[in-house]
Amino acid sequence: MKLYTYWRSTTSYRIRIALNLKGVGYEPIPVNLVAGEQRAEGYATLNPARGVPTLVLDDGRVLTQSMAILEWLDRTYPEPALLPDDPFERALVQAAALGLATDVHPVNNLRVVQRLKQMGHSQDETVAWMNDWMEQGFAAFAALIRPDTPFCFGDTPGLADICLVPQLYNAHRWGADLTPFARLTEIEARCLALPAFAAARPEAQPDAN
Repeated sequence: MKLYTYWRSTTSYRIRIALNLKGVGYEPIPVNLVAGEQRAEGYATLNPARGVPTLVLDDGRVLTQSMAILEWLDRTYPEPALLPDDPFERALVQAAALGLATDVHPVNNLRVVQRLKQMGHSQDETVAWMNDWMEQGFAAFAALIRPDTPFCFGDTPGLADICLVPQLYNAHRWGADLTPFARLTEIEARCLALPAFAAARPEAQPDAN
């Protein structure tokens, strides 16, 4: 499989972690979002949303949108499971994960920040914007996960952890106040100690600069 990715993309980071956890091999193909490579005609044909990640399967079929790709991966490669079997427990995990993936990430991604700057907002204002949404999101996330497990919902990492770690990468990058979120940073440290997470880190990618 081929994964079109960008080293600092949190959505691509999610897919790299999941592929590594499940032991699924892939070829990373960098797409430089800052340089606008996602808007090239050839790539836009592959991914009409002009973003990353894009996963091209061995048979040439194409998947986009990180949460849809994660769902496909979990159904196609069921071990280790990213979600519990129990429908209620499954919904709890999804609620926490989607809080970061759909409430926080979309308002903080590169094209939104670029648009804010085009509208006249300064770098400091856009950073304050990002940190405000992240801190609100982390507060909600912390209230939704279990209080006494090594990872977000149990003894092994799952979908919530896969969404948390990349979002915390952004939080560290932009100087968000993580003082109230000690449990989240403790989970982050446990995750990053695992080879699957460590190999997915932005700094470990071939296009990192």
